[in-house]
Amino acid sequence: MAQFGSLERKKGGGVSELVGWLGRLFLAIAIPLLAFAVIYYGFIWLRDSNAPKWLTAAVAIVWGVGGVAVLYWVFNGLVERLPDEWTERLQPFVFVGPAMAILIWYLALPSVRTFYLSLFGRDGPPDVGFFQTFTSDAFVGFQNYIAVFSERLLTEALRNNLMWIVFGSTLSVALGLVVATLADRSRFERTAKSLIFLPMAISFVGAGVIWNFMYDIRPVGQPQIGLLNAILTSVGASPVAWDKWVAIQPWNNLFLIVIVIWLQAGYAMVLFSAALKGIPEEILEASRVDGATEIQIFTRIMIPYIMGTIITVWTTVVIFTLKIFDVVWVMTGGQFGTHVIATQFYRQSFTARNSGYGSAIAIVLLVTVIPVMIYNLRQFRQQEAF
Repeated sequence: MAQFGSLERKKGGGVSELVGWLGRLFLAIAIPLLAFAVIYYGFIWLRDSNAPKWLTAAVAIVWGVGGVAVLYWVFNGLVERLPDEWTERLQPFVFVGPAMAILIWYLALPSVRTFYLSLFGRDGPPDVGFFQTFTSDAFVGFQNYIAVFSERLLTEALRNNLMWIVFGSTLSVALGLVVATLADRSRFERTAKSLIFLPMAISFVGAGVIWNFMYDIRPVGQPQIGLLNAILTSVGASPVAWDKWVAIQPWNNLFLIVIVIWLQAGYAMVLFSAALKGIPEEILEASRVDGATEIQIFTRIMIPYIMGTIITVWTTVVIFTLKIFDVVWVMTGGQFGTHVIATQFYRQSFTARNSGYGSAIAIVLLVTVIPVMIYNLRQFRQQEAF
C-alpha cells in the first residue's frame, strides 16, 4: 500500500509539473504578444487617426515616452505576484520578450519577405495562391542573384564597397587611435576630443551637404564659398576644381570616403580613449624605465593591450561602410562610378520599379553584413561585454 501511495503521488506530481510547465509556457508567450499588441495598435492609431494634430502629438509623446515604461511596470508587477519559481523564470521574458517580438516583426519577417520577393520578376509574385506562384511565369528563381553578380553596375558597386571597407574603415580606425593617443597627453584633452567628436552629431545627409560646400568652386574673380578653395585663394594659390576630381574614377570614391572618415574618426577616438585609460600605468612606467621609446610603447604595449577594442571598433565601422547610402546619394547621386550596393538597391526598387531585382540586391547586402556582425558579437562575448 505504501508503494502504491508513493506511485500515486509521483503520478500526481508529474501531472502538476506538466500543468505548471504549460502554464509558464503560455505566460511566456502571452506576455510578449500582449506587449507587442499594445505597441502595434498604438502605432496604428497614430498612423491612421483623424484626430487633431495637437492631440496626436500629445498621445505620441505620452505613449512613446511613458507607454513602454508603464507596460514593463505592469507586466513586471504581474509576474512578481506569481510564486518565486515562476517569477524567476518569467521575468526575463518581460524585459526581453517585447524587444524580441519587435525585432522579429520589423526585421526578421521583412527579411524573409524580401527574399521571397527576390525570387520573382519585376512585378513581384502574382495575386494567386501561394503554391501557384512558384509555377507562374513571374517566378524566376535565382536569376536575379545571377544578374547581381554579372551586371557591370553591380560589380562596380561591389568594388566601390570594397574600397569603402579598405580605406574608409581602416583610416577611420587608424586616425581615431592616433588622435586618442595624442589627445590623452594634451592639456586640452577635453576640448580637442569634443571638437573631433562633434561631426558625430551631424547626420550623413548633413555631412554630404557640408562637404558639397567644402568642394565648391566659383569662377575666377568671384569669392570662393568652398572652404578648401577659400584657403587656397587666401594664400595666393589658384582654386582647384574639386568637383571635377569627384567625377573622375576611381579617385572620386576617395573624396567621398574622406567624409565618412571625418564622421567616424571621433566615434573611434572615444572608444579607444576609454580603452587606453584602462592600461595600467605601472606597465607604461616600467617600459619607460627599461628604455622603451614612446613609439615602442605604442606599438608593443598599447596596441596589443587594446587589440580586442580595435577589432570591435573596426568591424562596427565596416558595417557602417557596407550600408553607406546617404553620403553617396547627396554628393553624386551614384553617378560617375560612385554607386554602392545601397544606392543600386534604391535605384532598382524605387526608380526602375524592379521589385525582384531590388530585393535580391537587398538580400546580398544583408548577407554581406551578417558575417561581420557575427564576428563582432563573438568579440563582445570574448570580452565578456554580455
